[in-house]
Amino acid sequence: MRAIVYSETGASDVLREVDRPIPEPGPGEVRVRVFVSGVNPTDWRNRTGSASIASENGEQTPNQDGSGVIDAVGPGVIGLAVGDRVWLFLSAFQRPTGTAQEFTILPIERVAALPDGVSFDVGASLGVPALTAHRALTVHEDGPSRLAPGALKGRFVLVAGGAGAVGHAAIQLAHWAGATIITTVSSAEKAALATAAGADVVVNYREEDAAARIREAAPAGVDIVVEVSPSANAALNAAVIANRGVVAVYATDGDGRLTLDVRQHFGLNVRYQFVLLYTFGAAALAAAVADVGAALRDGALPVGSEAGLPITRFTLEETAAAHDAVAAGAVGKVLIDVTVAGL
Repeated sequence: MRAIVYSETGASDVLREVDRPIPEPGPGEVRVRVFVSGVNPTDWRNRTGSASIASENGEQTPNQDGSGVIDAVGPGVIGLAVGDRVWLFLSAFQRPTGTAQEFTILPIERVAALPDGVSFDVGASLGVPALTAHRALTVHEDGPSRLAPGALKGRFVLVAGGAGAVGHAAIQLAHWAGATIITTVSSAEKAALATAAGADVVVNYREEDAAARIREAAPAGVDIVVEVSPSANAALNAAVIANRGVVAVYATDGDGRLTLDVRQHFGLNVRYQFVLLYTFGAAALAAAVADVGAALRDGALPVGSEAGLPITRFTLEETAAAHDAVAAGAVGKVLIDVTVAGL
């Protein structure tokens, strides 16, 4: 099989294509023929050295997310079978089995059913963005801890950077769960994407008084902030957060320090919750996978320009270019076509 690997961390030129034997699944594992691999910021950052190489032979295949069809099952596998369409997550977390290869081996805990009629593009676009968004939307002290239609009815959710992959997933999941969604963007083009994703109020923070617009839409403040840039947005969040609201921080814009007005946040009993997929814990991860699966069955997580998440495609041999595109801030989702469906 063709696989993309790296044996040392660094720039994208450490990635190389190799030919490797098709592996066999062990107990509790499945082998998946990968159709589409999804690329996230975490993938290129891991490649540059933020995570160690997990294999004994010193080779790592990148990319956490993907989709495909189960090709073989190991002993003790229950609930999944050869021929099942699936989406994959945490594929390269403490394992060498990322999705930038034609076949990958994963424990069944990192594989979920992809409903009939849901494209492999959608499946490869879930993982990091959708699971992170679910967690961000379920950390309010008054709940809900699970998402379903109506679970967020009456709540106001502010999504910072609504045109990004996590922001897009947060808008879609919050819309599915019945929230009123406000999002901030930096351009008219990104505003159109956020609107297509399902945002109710879109604020261009470069051209408008963002705090005034958000308070106009949510006079009592926003209950949940899904935050990508906590340092830059700290003052705005303080101006619009509701009493006992939560700011769920899942990334940073590069500034590793966050300055807050302590007394102001005391007065509102504000919670800051930091969110990282790799350390959610088993219960939160399982809940996110289950609820994302329910949203998929309801058709709530489409991708593509018409759904607010443009797709940029690469071939497997172009994996380095795909990583570079994400690192450069490509708008939408970067996907790698690994295997042509039906072949």
